[in-house]
Amino acid sequence: MKPSFTKIGEDSPSDRLGTQCSPRTKSQARVAQTSVKPGARETPDLMRTRDQMRTRGWITWCFWLLFGLAAVARSEAPAGTWTRPDPERFPFVYRWSDTCHVYVLRDGDASLLIDLGDGSVLAQLGQIGVSRIDWVLFTHHHREQCQGAPLLEPWRRRGTRVAAPEAERALFESPLSFRRMRVRLNDPFTIHGSSFVRPPVDPIPLDRTFKTMDQIVWRGHEIWCVDTRGHSPGGMSYLIKHGGRWVAFSGDAMLEGGKIHAWPDSEWDYGFAAGVWALANAAGQLEGYQPAWLFPSHGNAIPEPASALAAFQQKLFRFERLLVRGYPVKTFSAAAQDPVSRPTEVHHVWRVTPHIFKFRGPEFYPNFYLIMSKDGRGLAVDCGLLATNFLDTALEGMRSKLGLKTIDAVIPTHMHGDHFLQAPHLQARWGTKLWGLDRMVAVCERPEDFDYCAPIQAYGTGVDRIRFDRTFASGERFQWGGWDFTVEWMPGQTEFALCVHGMIDGKKVIFTGDNLFGDPRDPEQTGHEAMVAHNSAILEEGYIVGAELLKRLQPDLILGGHSYVMPEPAAFVERYRDWAYKMRDAFRELIAEEDYRLGFDPFWVRAEPYRARVLPGKVVKLKLGVRNFHSRPQRHSIRVRCGEGLEALDPVLEGELQSEERRTFELEVRANSAAKPGVRLVAFDVTLDGRRYGERFDAVVEIIDPGTSGSEGHRK
Repeated sequence: MKPSFTKIGEDSPSDRLGTQCSPRTKSQARVAQTSVKPGARETPDLMRTRDQMRTRGWITWCFWLLFGLAAVARSEAPAGTWTRPDPERFPFVYRWSDTCHVYVLRDGDASLLIDLGDGSVLAQLGQIGVSRIDWVLFTHHHREQCQGAPLLEPWRRRGTRVAAPEAERALFESPLSFRRMRVRLNDPFTIHGSSFVRPPVDPIPLDRTFKTMDQIVWRGHEIWCVDTRGHSPGGMSYLIKHGGRWVAFSGDAMLEGGKIHAWPDSEWDYGFAAGVWALANAAGQLEGYQPAWLFPSHGNAIPEPASALAAFQQKLFRFERLLVRGYPVKTFSAAAQDPVSRPTEVHHVWRVTPHIFKFRGPEFYPNFYLIMSKDGRGLAVDCGLLATNFLDTALEGMRSKLGLKTIDAVIPTHMHGDHFLQAPHLQARWGTKLWGLDRMVAVCERPEDFDYCAPIQAYGTGVDRIRFDRTFASGERFQWGGWDFTVEWMPGQTEFALCVHGMIDGKKVIFTGDNLFGDPRDPEQTGHEAMVAHNSAILEEGYIVGAELLKRLQPDLILGGHSYVMPEPAAFVERYRDWAYKMRDAFRELIAEEDYRLGFDPFWVRAEPYRARVLPGKVVKLKLGVRNFHSRPQRHSIRVRCGEGLEALDPVLEGELQSEERRTFELEVRANSAAKPGVRLVAFDVTLDGRRYGERFDAVVEIIDPGTSGSEGHRK
C-alpha cells in the first residue's frame, strides 16, 4: 500500500486541532509541539495566524523552530491530550498520554500504535483522522503499557495485529505462569522468589514477535527493532529513519535527565547489577544511532539525546560500583572470611572467643553461631544452610568434647529462610525454642502473605513457616548464661532484621546477620551486602539505620551471617556508613521521582495477604496498604481490576493521607459461583495527586476447587 504521510506544510487533521494561545506564543505553538484536548476545533483567528506564518521568511521560521523544539516540544502533556512532538520534521508522529505515552504513527486514515496504555487512545483516534489500526507494537510487557488490551478486541476483529519482543512473549501470552502460590528460589523472573516482572492481568495473544535486530515494514517505512532490555527483561525500542534522521521509540530505556522509571523493574538479581549493565548497554545502542528524538514511555520527549545517553551510561557505571557488594563476594571472600577463629578438637567447629563457636570450611558459608555458657547451655544465633547430618555430627562432637548439654534457643537475625532452615530440626532434636524480633513475626510465620525475597518456603525443604516462642521489642534486654544481651532492630539488607549484642569474654560482640561482610583491614572495602529493594530495604529505613546503630554501639567484634568474623571494625563501620548515604544519594539521582522512594520501593501500595485463596461464590478479604512518602498530604485513587472470575466489591478506593502517613484499606474480592479453579491476578491502578501510575501493583488470588485443597496446598 502506498504511503500517504502528510508532508511538512500541508494541512492535516492535527493542524485543524489548534490550541488557544496568547499572541506572543501563537507562532511558537504552530511550529513546535501542539497540545490539545480531544474535541477542540480551529477558530478563524487561528486559521489566519497559520496562513501568516507560512508567509514569513525562513530566518524567522528557523528561529522559532529551534526555540520551540528546545523550550516547548519537550514538555510533558497532561493525561488525556494529543501532542505532536515535532510536527515540522516528523509530522506523522502523534502522542497520547494516559498510564504511559502511546505513540501513533499516522498514514492517512491508517495508523500504527507503539504501546497502548489504558486503551483510552482508541476512542480518540478519530480526532486525528484515524479510523484503522494496522499494528500495535509493545515496547515491553509492563501493565501500564498494555492494560488497555481488552479494548483492542473489536479492532482485532477488523484486522489489527499485535506484536511484542520475542523475549517477553510468555509474559504477554501466559502471564499467570509468573505468579505462583508457593515460590521457589529459581522461579523465572524472580529474585529468590520475589517477582521483578509485572505481566498483564489477562493473556494478550500476539500475532508476531520480534527478535534482536528484526525489522518490520509498515506502509513503506522500515521500523528497526532494537533490543534495549534493561528496564524490563526483554524491552525493545523501535527506530524509524525519516528525512535522514532516526527517531527512537524507546520504552523506558532512559527518561529525560538520564533517569529511570522504576528501579525494581531493573533489579534482576540479588544485588549483582545485571539490570544495570543491560540499561547501560541499551543506552549505548541508542546513542550509536545519533537520533533526532528519543520518545520514551514516560516523561518528556528528548531532542538530540546522544549526549544524554552517553552521560547516562557514565552515571550507570558509577552507580554499579556503589551498588555491587562492598567486599570481594565472588573472588577473595573466603580468604578474608575470618581472621580470628581457630579450630577446636571437633571437626569443622571453630572457636571465635572462649565461649563463641562457629563452623568453618573451604568455600563454606553456613549461618550458625553458638554461644556456650560455663555450665554447657547453648544459645544459637541463626541456624541454616547446613545439612542436618552435618549439624547433628558437629553438635554431638561438641557434647562429647566441649561439654555442650542443651541448646536453649535459636535467634534468627532476619526473615530470610537460609538463616533458620534447620531451626525446626533443633526444636525437634534438642527442644530448642525460637526467639525473634516482634517486627519479624508476620513475615516468618506467614511468608506467603508477602512478596519478599527468600522466604523459607522458597528453599523447598518442606518447612514453610516457623513459630516464635518468644519475641522482643527493639531495645529489649535479657539475661542468659551469665551475660546481659540486648536485641535491637537492625535493618539493612532487609527491614525485617535484628542484631544481638553484649559483652562476652571481655569484648563488645554484635551479631548482625547479613548487613555487612568483609575484611575490616582492607581500606577499599565498605562491607555492605546485597542492595535489593525487593527485600523491603529503603535506605533511610535500612542500611542507614543499621550503620548509625553500629557507629553508636562501637563494637569490638562483628559476627556477620555466613560465618564472617570482623575484628576491630571502627574504620570499617565508618566506611559502611559513608557508603549507605552515598547509595541513597545515587538512587535519588537515578530515579525520575520527586521522592526517589516512589520509584525504589516495590511495596508503597501492598496487599496483605499478597497470596490468597477463595472458593467459588465466596469472598476473600484483603488489606491494601498505601503509603505517603511526602511531607505534605497526598490524595490517591486506586482502581481494582480482577482477573477472570473475580470481582472487587468496591472497585475504587479513594482517600487522602497526611504527611508521611501509612494507612490500610479493606478490600473484598468475590469469586463468581461459576469461576474455574486457578490463579488470577488482581491489579491496582494507582493515581496520586492526579498523576496516573497505572496498574503498577498486584496481588495473587487462587480460586480453589471445592473438592480439593488448592493447586499447591491450602493453608489451614
